[in-house]
Amino acid sequence: MANSKQSLKRAKQNAETYKLRHAQRSMVRTAIKAVRASIDENDSVKAKDLLTKAEKVLDSSASKKVIHKNAAARTKSRLSKAVKALG
Repeated sequence: MANSKQSLKRAKQNAETYKLRHAQRSMVRTAIKAVRASIDENDSVKAKDLLTKAEKVLDSSASKKVIHKNAAARTKSRLSKAVKALG
């Protein structure tokens, strides 16, 4: 357990940051799953719409350092490649 005032404050900050980042990471995963589900259903119109929303969520989380920027770029690239393959 934290002993000093400084370490108590850091422990509180870390707990709040964890909650925030956990929620943001969950939003990213949900957006990705939605795109993949529409790809599995072969619904190209819905997939394109969801892809643009997922790209916004990925860019936002990368700028907030919830996920690494290269991981966001890689995910966007793979999703867009899969959506383009639908035709």
